[in-house]
Amino acid sequence: MSELVCVGRQVNTPVITALLAERQELALWVHEKLCTEYGAPFAFFSTKDPLSELISALLSHRTRNQDSHRAYQELRARFPTWEQVSAAPTAEVEQAISACTWPEQKAPRLQQVLREVSNRCNGPCNLEFLAELPIPEARAWLELLPGVGPKTSAAVLLFSTLRRPAMPVDSHHHRVAQRLGLIGPKVGEAAAHAQLAALLPPTWDAQQVYDHHEALMFHGQKCCYFHTPACGRCVVLSRCPFGQGRVR
Repeated sequence: MSELVCVGRQVNTPVITALLAERQELALWVHEKLCTEYGAPFAFFSTKDPLSELISALLSHRTRNQDSHRAYQELRARFPTWEQVSAAPTAEVEQAISACTWPEQKAPRLQQVLREVSNRCNGPCNLEFLAELPIPEARAWLELLPGVGPKTSAAVLLFSTLRRPAMPVDSHHHRVAQRLGLIGPKVGEAAAHAQLAALLPPTWDAQQVYDHHEALMFHGQKCCYFHTPACGRCVVLSRCPFGQGRVR
């Protein structure tokens, strides 16, 4: 299929409209199948406030969950407030987050982000004000911060206590969506956010969006592996072009 979604542009042609409707129907079918398979609704894994979720997300870049969690816990233990992290010697912040990958890059980046947040809010800021902004505006505000892209902005809004229906797309989610034909084969993770979000009902709440993300992520982790996916036991195989090509 051709690429269907252009942010900020109206889809007019009958052919493209029909293809978009087809993908929307497929996305909902996949949602139901995978949510049943993996036991939705899923409990939210995080109870962090949005600023804490932002820092946690930045630490998690290219890092295993257990390592980024350890780095976050050590950072909070050494510096009880984010103002203290911002003002601390960078070497001490780097030491605190040494469990994550590239602490020498992430330490100054964290401090830069915290200072930028403070400057833009004219003082200490907890990012709770993002609850009052339309989701596109909230994401745009976050994505002006250093190192914050679509995945991180969506994660802050959805995973934090804000619980707003913005959908992050990780590598597992992206791989499953691509193999199913929900997005084209050349669509990267960043561009996939807008395209995949456009396939979901605009009335969905945070729990439904979270379930969708988690279900596709779990499927990528437990069945649709990067190498040698287990297509023979896949519950969405009947509508997966990639899987059908492998099992014939």
